[in-house]
Amino acid sequence: MSKSKNTDQQLTFEAAMAELEQLVEKMEDGDLTLDQSLQAFERGVALTRLCQTELKNAELKVQQLNEDGELADLELNDPDDA
Repeated sequence: MSKSKNTDQQLTFEAAMAELEQLVEKMEDGDLTLDQSLQAFERGVALTRLCQTELKNAELKVQQLNEDGELADLELNDPDDA
């Protein structure tokens, strides 16, 4: 269930959300072992962070467009890098 960070960085927002929804469904079914549940939870946290980063980057782009009327070069940072 765990994937490398490089693979995660290639996921689109939509793909990450779809995987997250599938994980939630599996966990809600209650058929996972404790270990599987913990792995699913870990993966869900990673996917949530990826989605939050993508949303923050999109928000920064929109703010920049609203301020300047055109998209300027922005340094978009991953909150986990701080």
